[in-house]
Amino acid sequence: MSTAELKTRLIEKIQSTDDHQVLRAAIRLMDIHLSDTEVPFELTDEMNQAIGEARKQIKNGEYYTHEQAKAEINEWLGE
Repeated sequence: MSTAELKTRLIEKIQSTDDHQVLRAAIRLMDIHLSDTEVPFELTDEMNQAIGEARKQIKNGEYYTHEQAKAEINEWLGE
């Protein structure tokens, strides 16, 4: 589906609904998208260092699988 077709479908959907929550959600989504494209999020040095450390840990196999993490959480919760 082309961009023009997507825009047309979106406009039609917006025009056909009176659901206030759906319209507010659509506005929030567009606001988020537009603000993200206008001003990119800048990482601090501390954030970049944390990302670098996390990448090293992953490379060294120092991470939990999804199942391991779930099991550990359940243990913490006493389940």
